[in-house]
Amino acid sequence: MHYENLFSPKSRLFFLFFFLSFFLIIACSRTEGNPASNPKPPVVEAETQQKDTTPKLDTADYQSRFDALHVGDKSGKWLSLKTPYPLPGALLPFNRVIAYYGNFYSKRMGILGEYPEDEMLEMLKAEAKRWEAADSLTPVVPAIHYIAVTAQRSPGKNNKYRQRMPKAQIEKALAIAKKIDAIVILDIQIGLSSLEEELPELDSFLSMPNVHLGIDPEFSMKTGARPGKKIGSFDAEEINYAANYLAGLVKLHNLPPKILIVHRFTKPMLTNYQNITPLPEVQIVVQMDGWGGKAKKKGTYQHVIYPQPVQFSGFKIFYKHDTKKAPKVMQPEEVLELIPKPIYIQYQ
Repeated sequence: MHYENLFSPKSRLFFLFFFLSFFLIIACSRTEGNPASNPKPPVVEAETQQKDTTPKLDTADYQSRFDALHVGDKSGKWLSLKTPYPLPGALLPFNRVIAYYGNFYSKRMGILGEYPEDEMLEMLKAEAKRWEAADSLTPVVPAIHYIAVTAQRSPGKNNKYRQRMPKAQIEKALAIAKKIDAIVILDIQIGLSSLEEELPELDSFLSMPNVHLGIDPEFSMKTGARPGKKIGSFDAEEINYAANYLAGLVKLHNLPPKILIVHRFTKPMLTNYQNITPLPEVQIVVQMDGWGGKAKKKGTYQHVIYPQPVQFSGFKIFYKHDTKKAPKVMQPEEVLELIPKPIYIQYQ
């Protein structure tokens, strides 16, 4: 064997090339499984960071609007009123609710049953525009305030002096509201029944995000008298029960806050008002429900709403009863002179 051939110039080049190729293959095989040595193409930062889509409450805007409702309060009760901030999605006080009230079976109970559907909706939209013009800083949300449980003069088969409306009628209220993107408020006149008995019957509707609740002390008969013979009442304990019931539905179904309307035109209609507890899930409105001329209505508001603050205030206008001794109903500009400014307006 000629060993000298192994070390010829050509042989040396061949072996050098061979060993370099061998070590290059080894090096590549070791780095293929190493993530650090095989960096992936850079990912756009926006794709790797999840945006926080959790709804937030603008507390500064809320407080500013809440305080604006109470400007001119010389008693200091409303200006110093402390209630919890609502959950995100709350309607009040970011909006003013303008509602049409009644029952489809009765022309006497309110405007909902007095006019054909389309005509009534045009009237409601016209009222909403008047309120938007009077207070351009507060958007208007229209509402269909439907009496879902009506007090009765006769006891009925259960001796409760109340009648529950068929679900088809409540669904009709929902369908009408949908036409103008309105909310729905279901009102309860319990007679000799109770909130504990009546509220669960409306669960399927109150579990909807656009459905709220109204309760009427006038027809809550604690003495056993039939509705209409005497003026009934609710205690703070009952208001709190209704609020907590609604709060439970809000939590269960992850809903925006509910509105709870409480009617009132005398002080005895609502007892122990100072014990009513507003919740983040429920916005409580105590509405002045009396009728008459401008002076009488302002006096009633001054007597039953102003001295006993709860959270928000409301005001009711009767197209017929208010004009028996007056040429026209109170206009938005006149209602806005009240202290506190009502954030919920109901027309009957």
